[in-house]
Amino acid sequence: MVSGGPSSRASHVDRARIAVIGGGVAGCSLLYHLATLGQTDCVLLEQSELTSGSTWHAAGLCTQYNTNRTLMRLLRYSVELYERIAEETGQAVDFHQCGSIRLAANQDRVDELLYVNGIADVVGVPLEIIDPERVVELWPPATADDVLAAAYLPTDGHVDPTSLTNALAAGALAAGARIHRQTRVTALEPRRGGGWRIETNRGSVIEADVVANAAGQWAREVGQLAGLDLPIRSIEHQYLTTDQVPGLPRGGAELPVLRDPEASFYVRQEIDSLLVGPFERNPRSWALEGIPPGFHGRLLPGRLEQIEDVLIDVAHRIPGFDELGIKRIINGPDGYTPDGHCLMGPAAGIRNFWVLAGFSIFGIVFAGGAGRLAAEWLVDGRPSDDVWSLDVRRFGEYAESTKYVAAKARQVYEREYAVHYPHEELPVARGLKTSAIHDRLVERGAVFGERSGWERPLWFASDPSAARDHYSFRRPGWHEAVAAECRAVRSSVGVLDQTSFAKYEIFGVNAEALLDRLCANKLPRREGRIALTQMCNRDGGVECDVTVTRLADRFYVVSAAATEAHDLAWIQEHMPDSGVRVENVTAARGVITLAGPRSRELLQRITSIDVSDQAFKFFTAQQIRVGLAPARVMRLSYVGELGFELHVGIEYQRYVYDLVREAGATLGLVDFGYRALDSLRLEMGFRLWGADMSPQYTALEAGMERFVDLGKEFIGRDALAQQAAQGVAVRLCSLVIDADDADPHAYEPVYSGDYLIGSIDAGGYGHTMETALALTYLPIAFATAGTRLEVEILGQRRPAIVVRMPPLRSWSRLPAAAAAEP
Repeated sequence: MVSGGPSSRASHVDRARIAVIGGGVAGCSLLYHLATLGQTDCVLLEQSELTSGSTWHAAGLCTQYNTNRTLMRLLRYSVELYERIAEETGQAVDFHQCGSIRLAANQDRVDELLYVNGIADVVGVPLEIIDPERVVELWPPATADDVLAAAYLPTDGHVDPTSLTNALAAGALAAGARIHRQTRVTALEPRRGGGWRIETNRGSVIEADVVANAAGQWAREVGQLAGLDLPIRSIEHQYLTTDQVPGLPRGGAELPVLRDPEASFYVRQEIDSLLVGPFERNPRSWALEGIPPGFHGRLLPGRLEQIEDVLIDVAHRIPGFDELGIKRIINGPDGYTPDGHCLMGPAAGIRNFWVLAGFSIFGIVFAGGAGRLAAEWLVDGRPSDDVWSLDVRRFGEYAESTKYVAAKARQVYEREYAVHYPHEELPVARGLKTSAIHDRLVERGAVFGERSGWERPLWFASDPSAARDHYSFRRPGWHEAVAAECRAVRSSVGVLDQTSFAKYEIFGVNAEALLDRLCANKLPRREGRIALTQMCNRDGGVECDVTVTRLADRFYVVSAAATEAHDLAWIQEHMPDSGVRVENVTAARGVITLAGPRSRELLQRITSIDVSDQAFKFFTAQQIRVGLAPARVMRLSYVGELGFELHVGIEYQRYVYDLVREAGATLGLVDFGYRALDSLRLEMGFRLWGADMSPQYTALEAGMERFVDLGKEFIGRDALAQQAAQGVAVRLCSLVIDADDADPHAYEPVYSGDYLIGSIDAGGYGHTMETALALTYLPIAFATAGTRLEVEILGQRRPAIVVRMPPLRSWSRLPAAAAAEP
């Protein structure tokens, strides 16, 4: 039922399996999709009226253009849902499927269109690259003299946000869900035994097993009630409608939505007028310390001076625009995250508290697909697509600062129509977390990237004054520098700062039992042994990829920097009530990695212990002295060469790095970065979680069966045992690609003849092999070494061949021998 007004019974207790907080388009989409999955014991709580937050004033644009495969799939689903939901619910949504056009006025933008066109082919979104003449034909009021090409998406359009939200709500209500309007959540209290006690302003109490925070730009305040500070802050966004424009199509016909990225605006037809939305430089943050009480169904004052520079560019694209009067300016704030993507999934460290919020101004088109994925995650235990780019746990404590989030959010807003290059690192709010040798690396010409707030060296310029990235969809400016680093690591020895590794110490009487249940591989039995292992979900999908080292009285677990909060949350979620403690020691320990055939020789120069192959075996760790400093040294490698990781107290890192530099001076030692590391690992076919390993694919499909022990019990074991007996349907394969001046990055289509059979999960250039490489999941019929395929790179089909793992070791036998291999 839908309720409103004061409660007739004070302290009335209601119960629900899931309580959704927030009655905007995201909350109603989540409620609708929960209901369609059969989860109807749900209640939605809205502090005012449905859509009265950010939804009602949205422009309602629905585009499927995106540089991310998962997000484009999500957007496609949204559009398909909006096409059918009126008929399904009887509630009109006023969906105008007028199409959209995105202009490209320079070669980099054309390359982006070509890249996205490949993703559209993979996902099944209609997209056509058109010439300037076709642009003017579709959008007669515009001039296209400076346009090189454009993307035309005929199934894009726009929808009425309020009507859409009401349709989603109607569908949920018809299935049996409940909605309480004028019901503000005033307190969230964890219940003993699990779940939540929710107090409201109406004197009522709701007990729910799960709370889903879909409160839009209020999500941060709702999260704080549960002890969570979400990285969402509001930014003002304005759009305007003009007076009547002569000559616009009538009678059901309508101009496509036009986007001019170079000038940074969108424009669509609004009956007999134009609706124009600029993304200006220096946007205004709003209500950084909290949303004012009662800010529902309200707008901010229009600030024409804020957007007038963009409007001048609009007049250049649409001759005569500057002579039109302005009918209305809409200035409505929206909640932004640091990277512009929404926050979805279970909150780290808080059980049974979920998030679906932070959609920027694109909540309307994202809400359909995001609501579906979030509902699947809640009901089925995992979503049907890889949502790591949306996972709320991609951020940690570093992202709680208002100054940080607001600065990052403004950067996202300004760059809405920027070219989104592969491997791009953005400049705002940087330098938050640095290792103890950061200044040493700056002096040596390091160019840095950011992961989980950490500054990490990407590559080293020979001239430190020229240490900056130059981006491209083709081979980038750092190509030759990274090649030199790779050659040095393969032939001699390199040193890499990997302090950003996530590092945890797990101890207590139940620590071993916990890890044994989580890890697919056998735990190391003896002190000083290391195990590489995946932690799987119940379906066998890979949730975490870690190394586990057994110490005297604890386990030392190391994972990737980007997954620090995610992996810690996964471990904590499965901890028993007692007998286990987990300490996050990421910031306390610096890591210096030595890699290359001369790394042992270098290490021997700075320690008195025997580090020979017999004395220091592969996948073992020893507590030794490096010079005068105590160090936990682990013998392993992510580049396919001899290697050691030196884990030291952060206070010793400068000393150890200087010692390494001095000792390696006559061994050809080079500093190398993460871009060389990625090239080297592709040559070995080593997997990377978040790229070519994810919860969507099992450890067996990822080719990690040697690290899976089906003889023991662990989460996901039964699913993996069944798959092992039946055989996998897809398998991660390595491709060698005959590329031209552009290499694969991710999501490029893979063809066998005329058949689209997959897409790239991770790609790049193998500098030792001097060829483009990629990792991709292929149907098992194509997953045989020697299979010849094609990969589409920026619109060009390039020959490719499946090679045995690791490519570096097998490539010398190709292509002649590969064709004969079984």
